[in-house]
Amino acid sequence: MTSTPKHILVTGGAGFIGSHLVDVLLTSGHRVVVVDDLSTGDLKNLSSAQVTAGDRLQFMHTTVSNALGNFNAPRFDEIYHFAAAVGVRLIVQHPSQSIETNIYETSAAIRWAIRDGAKLLVASSSEVYGKSLRVPFSESDDVLFGPTTSARWSYGYSKALDEFLALAAVAESHLQTVIVRFFNTVGPRQKGEWGMVLPRFIQAALAGKPLEVHGDGSQQRCFCDVRDIVPALIQLVGLEAGMGRIFNIGSDAMISIQALASRVIRVTESISQIQNVTHEQVFGKIFEDIQVRQPNLERIRSAIGFAPVIPLDSTIADIARSLRGAHHQEHAA
Repeated sequence: MTSTPKHILVTGGAGFIGSHLVDVLLTSGHRVVVVDDLSTGDLKNLSSAQVTAGDRLQFMHTTVSNALGNFNAPRFDEIYHFAAAVGVRLIVQHPSQSIETNIYETSAAIRWAIRDGAKLLVASSSEVYGKSLRVPFSESDDVLFGPTTSARWSYGYSKALDEFLALAAVAESHLQTVIVRFFNTVGPRQKGEWGMVLPRFIQAALAGKPLEVHGDGSQQRCFCDVRDIVPALIQLVGLEAGMGRIFNIGSDAMISIQALASRVIRVTESISQIQNVTHEQVFGKIFEDIQVRQPNLERIRSAIGFAPVIPLDSTIADIARSLRGAHHQEHAA
């Protein structure tokens, strides 16, 4: 138990990263309010927390913008903002919804933090870098987006606007905020239905189905376990020198998507095969992928000594175990 319990708001707290953060905050003795419209979140992610935390956990099934005008409670000390559209498939299928969710709900979270005098963490994305060819990506780099006629880039544009909104509030309202750009965070509770590659591969492997690799699979990505990420988020919010700054967060160890598929098959001991499909087959239109996405982690290493320790094979095994457990629960119900 922490000696100084805080009152903390986690938007999108029933989602993948948000729910893991909620678990850690409650274990530390804090009071947590979760606001989530469950568009991509799942109440099952909070089931264990609800049992152990009692009245220290409150859930509101609504959007951040709706909650802001209808929630009368003591001021929050910290706000972690994760409520956003997630996954390439969702973004391509519902671009207007994704843009509005990202911008409107971030604006509401910023207003809430200003009103309460709370510290705010804004979850941004590596998509902000667009299709920049400068690798590894550094927080101060120029960004390069594709044309507005391609919905694929709408997510990156909207997350960049989120960052502009937060930094404008720093200048105009003295908001205490830290912006975090996530690079392929993975782990138990992550779903593959919106295009998240690792759980999608693992679900297929467990079912003995082909692992669909988009393109030739030579794309390079970096994967970091959510259980390495969450403690770093809490450290960054507590870091006075981090306020008003942007940090990349993730692993910088690259692996090709083709190699990732092979690794999933090996770790899960699956009989599945790899099947390469074109982006047009998956998305029904021309889709521009990024060949290499790797973060420069010098800033976050210098600030808090960030160093992920959970091996990718362990993460794959834990996701597989989690998915098997969920499958057995569904059939037992």
